[in-house]
Amino acid sequence: MKKRFTRRDILTIGAAGAAGATGAAGAASSFGRLAFGPTAAFAAGKDSALPQVPRKILGKTGEAIPILLFGGAMRLDPRFDPKLAEAMRFGVDYFDAADCYGGGSCEPAVGAFHTRAKIRDKIWITSKSDAHDPKGFEKTVNESLQKLKTSYINLYFLHALENADFLNKDLEKVVARLKKEGKIRHFGFSCHNANVPELLEKAAVTPWVESVMFRYNFRQYGDKALNKAMDAAHKADVGLIAMKTQGSEASFADAWKKFEKTGKWNKFQAVLKAVWADPRITAAVSHMDNFKKLKENIAAAVDKTELGALDRRAIEKYAAETRSLACDGCDHLCREAVGGAIPVGTVMRYVMYHEAYGEVDEARALFAKLPAETRSRLKVLNFERANDACPHGVNVAEHLARAQALLA
Repeated sequence: MKKRFTRRDILTIGAAGAAGATGAAGAASSFGRLAFGPTAAFAAGKDSALPQVPRKILGKTGEAIPILLFGGAMRLDPRFDPKLAEAMRFGVDYFDAADCYGGGSCEPAVGAFHTRAKIRDKIWITSKSDAHDPKGFEKTVNESLQKLKTSYINLYFLHALENADFLNKDLEKVVARLKKEGKIRHFGFSCHNANVPELLEKAAVTPWVESVMFRYNFRQYGDKALNKAMDAAHKADVGLIAMKTQGSEASFADAWKKFEKTGKWNKFQAVLKAVWADPRITAAVSHMDNFKKLKENIAAAVDKTELGALDRRAIEKYAAETRSLACDGCDHLCREAVGGAIPVGTVMRYVMYHEAYGEVDEARALFAKLPAETRSRLKVLNFERANDACPHGVNVAEHLARAQALLA
């Protein structure tokens, strides 16, 4: 039986190329099946003989978390997911969940994992509410506690926040009470649409917001508004967590091959290293749905080698060559161009899940939940005006035609 990852596996790993490509999933899952024998079925914890992922303080929470976080937006094994156990051996003990992840299966899977391994006090659980009003938020917290099989949640987010008005006095009172009751320990929000800078600025002047998880990747490093907002949030001691760090293309699964490897890191590792190099960022959450991605990301995290000039130039070149394939979520521009009829950014994100993440079933399930009227309009609307409205030259019409072919 093949052993689990060893120190040698991690420290000598070559950047094997397709960590984030869907083609890697088969081989990686085979490795996963061999990695855990019956004697280790419900064992989980740090292995002091192995290199540990570095930790940083998450802003005003005062808590140290690993710089690499396990993203739970996938279907985990509902009994005991071995990827979570393997991540923990290297100190990746932060699990990012949500009430909607994996079609609602993520929270129960994380709950089953920690209860079977008897390690609740050894892990950090973050979860999220899609309900942003005070009453709905509290209801979702209570439901999450039940699904996660825990009496407390380390950090609870408003999920995919767009409207800063939800950060009001009424919600503040509910958050304070939930903390006093011991149900949540820290509060924040996640965001990934075009108004990320505005929301970060809001977080900077909202003392009870302790952390923000936001879209941040190599395509945005020169964005002045975003950097100004990040500076303000960081100065206010808001713990900043980067997500969607890969800057994945909205379509065309093999676009990552345009990246020209110049050193020891492949594209997926290099962009993580670039994010970690930003002192304002505490950690990056990563979608590690197979053992290959997990292994390569841990290798990048534990290796203290910084990116060189050639690596950074390779990232810049890749960003330029794939700019027209990547949607930044500035939905207000392209949606308005077609009369507000279609949530263009949302549909583009589902195509990305299908193509870049390999989450075929999840992407189709999300698409199917769109209103029937929206799906019907996708078939008949002319999206050429949306093409013209995109500041990055994304061929919106082509991507949405692919959405029909792939997801309907």
